[in-house]
Amino acid sequence: MAKRYDGRGIEHEDLVQVARLALVKAVRRYEPGHAQSFAAYAVPTISGELKRWFRDRGWVVRPPRRLQELRGAVQAARSTLEQELGREPTDEDVAQSVGASVEQVREVSAAASGFRPVSLDCNAADDERPGLATFLSCPDEDLESADDRVWLTAALSTLDEEDRELLLMRYVDGMTQREIGEARGVSQMQVSRRLRWITSRLHDQLIDGAEERDDIPAEPSQLSSAS
Repeated sequence: MAKRYDGRGIEHEDLVQVARLALVKAVRRYEPGHAQSFAAYAVPTISGELKRWFRDRGWVVRPPRRLQELRGAVQAARSTLEQELGREPTDEDVAQSVGASVEQVREVSAAASGFRPVSLDCNAADDERPGLATFLSCPDEDLESADDRVWLTAALSTLDEEDRELLLMRYVDGMTQREIGEARGVSQMQVSRRLRWITSRLHDQLIDGAEERDDIPAEPSQLSSAS
């Protein structure tokens, strides 16, 4: 009987212990002739003790009694409605079945995690559910550089189309200065000088923007990666 309640957040050994104590109570209280058999008397006794254990001590985060009592009705209703409807019942279906509001049904679902809340530090190898760290935010380089990209976009918009194309060829397409010079019909030195002028101008604009937002100015060498 204890095995029926496995997987609900309480260790199997604890359930067996509760069931065995309930069996002892059944032995002491049973009076021959008052039931069809001892098993017919012991089974509901043990079942009742297990249910009370879950109700009173099985919660790590204990919800109000009304939610504990409603939880059983909601679980039974969901199981019955799945068979009747041939699909997973909605919260509205369950609420109508148990005579509760949709908000109460959703509150019961949220409170159910109180049996076995997510661990703060375990990992997927330790438990069948991942730890809370899995659901926490982590550093996002794209998000952290979003502000820089906005300022860089504004700075790039001040360049003419030819200079923006030059940056595109050098820092996006990865062309060398010699290849750019050959494509444009100019010398490598001219390409180098123009790139230095463009990056210097962008750098000055980004410094001004950084000072406005109390940020750290970007170095000229960072322009290539930001582009």
